[in-house]
Amino acid sequence: MVTDIETNMIEGLKEGSPKAQQMMVERYGRHVFNQVVRLLPSVEDAEEVYQDVFLKVFLNINRYEEGKASLKTWVSRIAYNESITWLRHKRQQMIYFEDEDGEAERLSETEVEATLGHPDPETVQLLRAALKHLPPEERSLITMFYYEEMSVKDIAYVTDSPPNTIGSKLFRTRKKLCKIIQMLQS
Repeated sequence: MVTDIETNMIEGLKEGSPKAQQMMVERYGRHVFNQVVRLLPSVEDAEEVYQDVFLKVFLNINRYEEGKASLKTWVSRIAYNESITWLRHKRQQMIYFEDEDGEAERLSETEVEATLGHPDPETVQLLRAALKHLPPEERSLITMFYYEEMSVKDIAYVTDSPPNTIGSKLFRTRKKLCKIIQMLQS
């Protein structure tokens, strides 16, 4: 549901109001930057994409449909797509953990919950390090679900995927993350 403030801001954006643009950046800027910086390899790259996100928001505000998603989720979708597009164009060579032998898949949900359920400060540090070993798409799922506390439905909208697919990917990625943490601990 769009609030009165958001409705006024959207109308201002449609009219090209600098005040509405500033309000949009103030309202969603931190959220967008946090989302982008978690996906991209450097802060400088994130700053570049951050600017592109808001430019795209301002140019495409007429395409926002209130019934499909909240304004914040719509902006998140643009941020996600701009980040993934940037990564594809840069094609940076990065090494990610691949579960080729199925070790992570064999972990029980109890083992995963023991590692990720209620992490202590040391595990939180390991979790942050482990996230860097995930491909950007998987890292974004984890950050949207846990850090940004987005629903599976909203993540599905952002990534343009069916909710069941997101649920399955989150389940597999949690196991993969647990395995990476175990490897970092040894």
